Amino acid sequence: MRHLRALCAIADTGSLRKAARQLGMTQPSLTTQLRRIENTIGGRLFSREVTGSRLTPLGRSVLCRARPIVAEMNALVSEVRLEAGQTADARLRIGSTGSRAVVGWLRRLRDRYPDADTTIHIDVSANALLQMVAANQLDVAFVHEVEGAPLRVPEGVERRMLVAREPQFVALAETHPAAARSAVRLADLAADQWMVDPSVDGEGPGLRRVLAAAGLNPRVVYGDYLTAADLVASGEVVTPCQPTARSRQGVAVRPLHGDPLTVRLFLASRAVPAARTLPPGPDLDTALPTETETEATGPDPDPAPGAPLDVDALFGDLADAYFEIAWASSAYRQWLVRNESPLLRSHEPRTCDALDILGLAGPAEVS
Repeated sequence: MRHLRALCAIADTGSLRKAARQLGMTQPSLTTQLRRIENTIGGRLFSREVTGSRLTPLGRSVLCRARPIVAEMNALVSEVRLEAGQTADARLRIGSTGSRAVVGWLRRLRDRYPDADTTIHIDVSANALLQMVAANQLDVAFVHEVEGAPLRVPEGVERRMLVAREPQFVALAETHPAAARSAVRLADLAADQWMVDPSVDGEGPGLRRVLAAAGLNPRVVYGDYLTAADLVASGEVVTPCQPTARSRQGVAVRPLHGDPLTVRLFLASRAVPAARTLPPGPDLDTALPTETETEATGPDPDPAPGAPLDVDALFGDLADAYFEIAWASSAYRQWLVRNESPLLRSHEPRTCDALDILGLAGPAEVS
């Protein structure tokens, strides 16, 4: 079972490094384990490429047999523990690709369910998170989908759309000539080297598609967004970034003219939620929110018994948290108002006085 779980993790993440992190082991150990598995089977299951690990035809055949076995074993362990009365207290397991809204979401969920053990699993791969939802390792996952690069949504997973079309901004050095503009054109960056994280599903292909459509062919390199700030500040690379991203020292975050790079944001859950016990907390309108730290723990595949999970409530808390962080970003706030985003219509309307204070009121922006 350990070998089968390892193969599923590598296939889901497309990366030995990411799979090792998900499994709680080192990459060299996982590489050695994969070599032993392939030696036992008598053929290669994955081919190593620049963008990660890709299944071979033999690997696809093995995975088709492995996935149901792993799912059945997870179900068996959960049922046996339930019958033995060994289940833990109520748990709420959420996942997310990187987003500044996660802290506010967690705060709201812990206010709503103060007696639940709420954990968060962060992964840059949206496909990996969707697989974890399908396998009942996560209750819900907040993910983004790059336009033109659809995610692999497993059967039995449903989506609640948060933002149907969100622009991606660009991070560039403050000394870059284009940083002086309020919006940057792709042509302004034709001579720059772009960097994308190959672990982010669809990011590389989505960027190349947009650049090709603009008649551009700049060099695209691969790296880790977590360590990209120094490269951006030095002028070595430019990178796509979320519109809610904070500017760091030496780095400017600017919108792209015409919004050529966009994503969809949605919350994924199982179509038939597992039974859960999540005692409601005090009314959120009167509760006093408290600051909490993100609990970066791994997922627990064991559900707790009780009433069905209220996914609509989780989605509502996510929408509130996301609006809060989006409105706090000056450049994105202006984009939301200028484009009359549904994200604004889903919350209390801003008054003309409030918009005027922010310098956003005007005939084209406020009815």
